[in-house]
Amino acid sequence: MVRDGIYYGLAFTAAGALVMWLAGPWPALPLFLIGAFCAYFFRDPERPIPVGPVALSPADGRVVCVVPEGERHTRISIFLNVFDVHVNRAPISGVITDIEYRKGKFLVASCEIASAENEQNTLTIRAEDGTKVIFKQIAGLIARRIVCTKKVGDAVQAGERIGLIKFGSRVDVIFGPEWFVEVSPGTRVSAGTSVLARRLGEIELSRELTAAMQEAALSRA
Repeated sequence: MVRDGIYYGLAFTAAGALVMWLAGPWPALPLFLIGAFCAYFFRDPERPIPVGPVALSPADGRVVCVVPEGERHTRISIFLNVFDVHVNRAPISGVITDIEYRKGKFLVASCEIASAENEQNTLTIRAEDGTKVIFKQIAGLIARRIVCTKKVGDAVQAGERIGLIKFGSRVDVIFGPEWFVEVSPGTRVSAGTSVLARRLGEIELSRELTAAMQEAALSRA
């Protein structure tokens, strides 16, 4: 569980205990339920991290759009409802070269306009080969706090925890032309586990290797 969940859960539980002492169990029940939900909301399960030339989802949720971004980039937007795990993870291994926080609105995060108008924190990660992936932590209608535990210059591993967005939000991931996107709108993804995209060069190399192996097998037959 994220540390914030312990604080929220204990606070509501203590408030519930006080209300129960003063007014009885029924008035206190909503506070106990909220405390239990906070413990559930701030869960932080361990995840198996895929390896290889892939970009992982930085968040749990549902892909709401896959659209061109500028001339040669692609944006994947993921919507997180209040029942999703809200811990965010790094999509690739590399060094954080830029973090830019921008104030904004708190529109419904599932709407396309939220990518441009809502409060957001944008991180850029550069891999060893110079490849960059940009992703944004975007606040939603209920989410009012974006947490980022990293700073510029930090090295991160793919799937490493980098922060969270509290209560319903959106995450955008922007890929350059060197990536092949593997998800589509409606796809459910999990942070640190689901593959969003693969490096194009590696895909071609894998295809060539497979073709060579098949040709060698046929020549031996």
